[in-house]
Amino acid sequence: MATISLERSTPEAQGISSEALLAFLAGAEAKGLELHSLMLLRHGKVLAEGWWSPYGPDKIHLLYSLSKSFTSSAIGLAVDEGLLKLDDKVISFFPDKLPEKLNPHLEAMTVHHLLSMGTGHRTDTTDYILSQTPNDPVKGFLSLLPEEAPGSIFCYNSGATFMLSAILQKLTGEKLVDYLEPRLFKPLGINKKYWLETPNGITQGFSGLHVVTESIAKFGQLYLQDGIWEGKRLLPKGWVKLASQKHIENKGTSENIDWQQGYGYQFWRCQHDTYRGDGAFGQYCVIMPKHDAVLAITSAVINMQDVLDLAWEHLLPAFETGELEPNINAQASLKDKLSRAKLEPVIGQASSPISQTVSGKTYLVDEYQDEKGRGTLPQMSAFRFDFNQSDWQLELQTPEGLAQLSGGYSEDKPGSSSYSQMRGSLTHHGESRVSVSGAWTKDEVFQLCLRFIETPHSLTMSFHFEGTKAKIERRWNVSFGPLELSTLSAQQH
Repeated sequence: MATISLERSTPEAQGISSEALLAFLAGAEAKGLELHSLMLLRHGKVLAEGWWSPYGPDKIHLLYSLSKSFTSSAIGLAVDEGLLKLDDKVISFFPDKLPEKLNPHLEAMTVHHLLSMGTGHRTDTTDYILSQTPNDPVKGFLSLLPEEAPGSIFCYNSGATFMLSAILQKLTGEKLVDYLEPRLFKPLGINKKYWLETPNGITQGFSGLHVVTESIAKFGQLYLQDGIWEGKRLLPKGWVKLASQKHIENKGTSENIDWQQGYGYQFWRCQHDTYRGDGAFGQYCVIMPKHDAVLAITSAVINMQDVLDLAWEHLLPAFETGELEPNINAQASLKDKLSRAKLEPVIGQASSPISQTVSGKTYLVDEYQDEKGRGTLPQMSAFRFDFNQSDWQLELQTPEGLAQLSGGYSEDKPGSSSYSQMRGSLTHHGESRVSVSGAWTKDEVFQLCLRFIETPHSLTMSFHFEGTKAKIERRWNVSFGPLELSTLSAQQH
């Protein structure tokens, strides 16, 4: 029977001081890093775990490109089952989707090149296949002929990972997420999950997987244990070594040192003989074989190197070979700090001299004063607030229809919202789970924050009221687009 929960222990019992973990957390706080969850394992046991409210242990979180490492695992399983070989040509799987004219680079591209980000493309193909050929992204990918010979250059190419998912679905008739269910998810006890698909029903592969933090930790522990779980081999013998070793050079492709240590099969090589799967804005599964340790983190950070630097500075030097003397005070401090971890809601007043003046009034959005960020921010054409003594409601007219939000003052309140479209990545069946907070931060300014708690993203909106006019400033905490304020103006109707 699959283990539902990992065994717990104390840091000192597994050879690392609680003070080292406290120093890591202090470093993250000093750098202003927005952590959502953290779980550190050593010798297969959880030494420290925490969730920054409103995130929690039972809430799934979007992994972005950490999803790629799960896709890689599926290919390893498929190779072991004889469904394909690493040197199979990519064009052999889709003879009906090839362009009229091939080039030698496309003809030479193999599954190995897809796995190692060595397709020969100079730029990522993802935006093109998702925006220009959304109903047939496989055909779109194959139409983008590589400029260089496969294996000759590294280019981080999410389209290559999507092709791995498409190949697997073509061979098995199953979606990637379903293929992994009996082979990986069920044995590991990964029961809460969701994986986004392309419009034509293929699991994204390169992104879109949502799981809870402990599932990330279990996945890392499986790789640390060479693919064996509870005495049973889940991943093929030799696959962990193959997937985690350097297959292509990537020096000079990033400003960050841990993005220049070589690339494996959908895993990044790191400093200190470690490796990781990771996803945009700080989703990490860091595997440290020499120290028999795994670090799982979800977060919303702009510079992902910052988190790794803290791990190398505070955690790696603190790993000892044997058990340490218990440090009751430090253990208590660590447990207390992690149990009280919280992302602050909007703090302010529950009322304003103008709250009842603007309450119930509809405002029509007439123009963008600043076009920056418009491509990634949800659209709105009108809004209306209703302010009550104990709570507030907001109605937003969007292209998808009427979106409603409600919240208390200076506290987070759970809910759901369709006001969430950003590159199509935030929605589950049309709605996103959110945590909402709001307050009057000035007499004329009402600010609210929507945390899309199954993703790294939060959206802050400030409504500035002046007479019959309003100005709305909006900003993401992290975004693929610009983070500068996007400003709307509105007029009372």
